[in-house]
Amino acid sequence: MASLIFDAHLDLSMNAMEWNRDIRLPQVEIRRRELGMKDLPDRTRNTVCLPEMRRGRIGLCVATQIARYSARFSSLPGWRSPEQAWAQTQGQLAWYRTMEDCGELVQLRNWPEVEAHAKLWQEATVTDKLPIGYLLSLEGADSILSWKHLEKTRADGLIAMGPVHYGPGIYGHGTDDEGPLTAKGHELLKEMDRLGIILDVTHLCDESFWDALGRFQGPVWASHHNCRALADWNRQLADDQIKALVERGAVIGMAFDAIMMVHGWTHRRSTPQDFNLKMEKICEHIDHICQIAGNARHVGIGTDLDGGYGTEQTPMDLDSIADLVTLVGPLAQRGYSPEDIDGIFQGNFLRFLRENLK
Repeated sequence: MASLIFDAHLDLSMNAMEWNRDIRLPQVEIRRRELGMKDLPDRTRNTVCLPEMRRGRIGLCVATQIARYSARFSSLPGWRSPEQAWAQTQGQLAWYRTMEDCGELVQLRNWPEVEAHAKLWQEATVTDKLPIGYLLSLEGADSILSWKHLEKTRADGLIAMGPVHYGPGIYGHGTDDEGPLTAKGHELLKEMDRLGIILDVTHLCDESFWDALGRFQGPVWASHHNCRALADWNRQLADDQIKALVERGAVIGMAFDAIMMVHGWTHRRSTPQDFNLKMEKICEHIDHICQIAGNARHVGIGTDLDGGYGTEQTPMDLDSIADLVTLVGPLAQRGYSPEDIDGIFQGNFLRFLRENLK
């Protein structure tokens, strides 16, 4: 049993504010309240809520703000102006602050706070009343209107940022798109470096990935990414990208979205049953990274389990985020030591933060 699991990517505020879920409620109650709702494919199928995080000892996470700008004629969902996107992220921040006031969450801004919170969970025998610690991240930077807005976000506790999400963005090109970072994206990297913000390469298309990696001088991670060799889609990391990230000291968080785990998934048509998909499949992605790295120090957990999908798009044996702990057995059977497994569940990202969180 893991004493603590660190999840490097959860969209908690998006689920609360856009999905209109009170994630303080038990999972069964959230599902019951969504009976009959057809607006989103994951209604009645959610896998993340605060009680399930506590039950699974996911006591520490990177939690996002996310609001994409969708330009005129774009087919992607998003806000019609960057100003609206900024306002949306501020509403999400207000939700995090409210959860802090309720004692549900506690924001962690520096390594001593992370270390103390991790120790609290590692030593606890009962976790159902403990606050969940979160580090703030921004997924896609379209909402950053100016460098003053970036400074405000940093002052609010932002520790990591991904410049883009899907498609074209203000600062570069993301999943299913092509092209390097924009001139404004190059300036963004300089400002992130100046302010000590971690670069999250997740969602960068290949050209923007290499552009960013060649220009950014600060710490880099991939919060929720799997391997293209095992799930052939540009959303995943190619082997040369994994190697480059390892050389930069990065940690790569494993995502549990089925579309990111197997070859040939058709969005909104395929089912986990079509592939007999089980959680053990993620061990293949872990193995692949470890073989490239030559050790188990560059892989962690970044589930993205509340990223707009539910059990219709997760392994068949994952009904709740609390099921993550069942990976201990398959990893041990593959020869991973207790120290390796502890690193995958928490230690590798904690080491990264100890070394890089300014």
